[in-house]
Amino acid sequence: MKLEFGFGTGVQTVEVPDKNLLGVLMSNDVPRGLMNEEEVVRALNEPIGTPRLADIVRPGEKIAIVTSDITRPCPTYRIMPPLLDELYRAGCDPKDITLVFALGSHRTQTDEERRKLAGERAYNEIRCVDSDREDCVHLGVTDAGTPVDITRVVAEADRRICLGNIEYHYFAGYSGGAKAIMPGSSTRAAIQSNHSMMVREEAYAGHLEGNPVREDIEQATRICGVDFIVNVVLDEHKQIVRAVAGDWIKAHREGCRFLDRMYLKEIDARADIVLVSQGGAPKDLNLYQTQKALDNAKHAVKKGGTIILIGSCKEGLGEKVFEEWMLSAPTAHSMIERIGREFQLGGHKAAAIAMVLENAEVDLVSELDDAFVEKIFLKPMHSAQEALDKAFTRLGSDATVLAMPYGGSTLPKVKG
Repeated sequence: MKLEFGFGTGVQTVEVPDKNLLGVLMSNDVPRGLMNEEEVVRALNEPIGTPRLADIVRPGEKIAIVTSDITRPCPTYRIMPPLLDELYRAGCDPKDITLVFALGSHRTQTDEERRKLAGERAYNEIRCVDSDREDCVHLGVTDAGTPVDITRVVAEADRRICLGNIEYHYFAGYSGGAKAIMPGSSTRAAIQSNHSMMVREEAYAGHLEGNPVREDIEQATRICGVDFIVNVVLDEHKQIVRAVAGDWIKAHREGCRFLDRMYLKEIDARADIVLVSQGGAPKDLNLYQTQKALDNAKHAVKKGGTIILIGSCKEGLGEKVFEEWMLSAPTAHSMIERIGREFQLGGHKAAAIAMVLENAEVDLVSELDDAFVEKIFLKPMHSAQEALDKAFTRLGSDATVLAMPYGGSTLPKVKG
């Protein structure tokens, strides 16, 4: 079978013998109803596990709405108008409402960035601020030793409402839900403590119960307290196809189940060879972005097998800390040891690549120089077909193959 994988603005074409091909993993066709703001209104009218928000909040209460910063695709500007309508219906005064952008350990944002994220109406009607990790309130410590230090405007609010988008997260299981509080509204020390557990075997995409990272996040959120969430699931065009509102656990889990119906792909068995791509530009501009497809592909490959990662990466590695970790490491395994000592954004993706390399060979089809690719512990290939042919040579002519043309969006899971 001839398969095409996005590669920059072009494609890589591969011929895979039918007898070897176990399947081509694409997103599931899920019936769609309301979209965008209309779907948010529906969710607010049908909360999960709580009364309506208008029946929870009271006039005069200080309300903190915690949402994502510029590094996340959460469409806050679509959520805020119906959310404000609900709060005003309860008699809340705009001066008592603050929209807080949860920075985690990210940089502060410009006024223009905050305006774009919030949308014109929210930006003009209520206070919009970044979280401040230098001004936090200490609320306690989790069982794992993570300090629950929450930015003051959130910690001292009478009511806390968390927004977010739900997608697979490669060590917290899923995004959304409690992540707005931890790590979103917390300190570097808290993030270091929580995220250092990413190297645990139970910390992986699509896994919640027993995931030490997620369980620590949610214990921290219980200590802080959250009254209501509005989370959304986006399609490949960043449109809201599902919204959930209400209890921060029950509504979040319902959103996760919907995400699984869209993007979880059950497979009968892992394959010897996995061909995977982000789908082309702009998602494969650099290795930092392309890594997401690699991390999903690791769930489809046998131990000792080969992942053929197809991505232009024409802009190189794509992030300074990531680049420093990748280029300074004496071995791939050393990055796993390093992340346990010092969690750094950017470094965490280097460690994630190293964790894939513990179990599989990774061949990179890209526009990067061969010597550079070898220096970052990957095997350079000049075409997907060349990579597949060499993988058959290494693993045998009967080696099985799975294809993931949009690997960043599809999560493989072995049945049972």
